[in-house]
Amino acid sequence: MVIIDLTSYRCPLPLVKVKLALKQLSSGESVRVLLSDPGSRQDVPRYLKKVGICHSITESTESILSLVIKM
Repeated sequence: MVIIDLTSYRCPLPLVKVKLALKQLSSGESVRVLLSDPGSRQDVPRYLKKVGICHSITESTESILSLVIKM
C-alpha cells in the first residue's frame, strides 16, 4: 500500500494531490493518506463520498487524519 503524507500541505493542495493520486490507482489498489490541515480533513472525505470512492478513517486525532482509500 502506498502512503501519501500530506501533513505539511495546506488546503486546497492536499485535495488536489489526492485527486492526482486516484487517477494513478488501478482497480483493487489502495492508498493511505495522512492529513493535518483542518480544511483538508473535511474536504477530502467529503469529496470521496461525493464521487463514490470507498474509504475508511483509520486514525483521527486532533493533529492527524488517516484515510485508506480503495479503488
